Amino acid sequence: MAQIAPESETGRRYVDLLVRVYRHGGQEQWVLLHIEVQAQSDAGFPRRMFVYQYRILDRYNAPVASLAVLADDHPNWRPDRYGYELWGCGLEFRYPIVKLLDFTAREEELVQSDNPFAVVILAHLKAMQTAGDAQRRTVWKLRLAKGLYSRGWDAKQIRDLFRIIDWMVKLPKNLEIQYRDEIETFEQEKQMPYVTSIERLAIEEAEARGEARGEARGEARERQGLLAGIALAMKLKFGAAGGELAAEAALISDVSKLREVLNSIERSVALDEVRRVVEARDGV
Repeated sequence: MAQIAPESETGRRYVDLLVRVYRHGGQEQWVLLHIEVQAQSDAGFPRRMFVYQYRILDRYNAPVASLAVLADDHPNWRPDRYGYELWGCGLEFRYPIVKLLDFTAREEELVQSDNPFAVVILAHLKAMQTAGDAQRRTVWKLRLAKGLYSRGWDAKQIRDLFRIIDWMVKLPKNLEIQYRDEIETFEQEKQMPYVTSIERLAIEEAEARGEARGEARGEARERQGLLAGIALAMKLKFGAAGGELAAEAALISDVSKLREVLNSIERSVALDEVRRVVEARDGV
């Protein structure tokens, strides 16, 4: 994407996702689908959508479909166009939006849906709704996690979504331990050890390494959970490049530093911002 939006020319520009898709029927044709995920209200967002649109069009000379997913908490912020007019010359660029807050009224539909994205949207909404209410958040996190097992998904899908929920719906340490214990009991009752068996092995390996460094059992458990969250968050947000940086972050032994890295992923727009936090472990 550097060819489309070089930093040196326009300042900071980042495309969240650019994919090539194929249409069924008719003559052969390909289109570009640009999906922009925006978690905060930003007055410059519509213009940025337009900049991405025309740069992609100019670069590939093919139709571009732009879609904005608005994940912010402002009900009335719904930017769906960019335009201007000067001396008889005018421009209007319109693009469809999906406002995740609108799904609040469709909660039960999300709960019953077999679409994996329904789980992700519900987790996002509950993370916002339960801010400052750890007990209610714990109840919802358990409900979300347990609901994964009733949809007929395979073990890999359940593990992937479990980790997404774990990353999006954060709990205080004492409630996180309670949550993990209840999930383990639930899996034993269901005879479906999809999550805890994998996580337990990883934790035991971390604890074995941690004992040599004098780490406590709880700290080793937390460290492994943080590393899993960092790896997933990096891959989801930054792709392959994020995976490479996650491998570098795995060299960090300080749990508080790993927490800082994980928090930086959520607030960062560019991978380089996270890289600076990771590299700071060496005093760079």
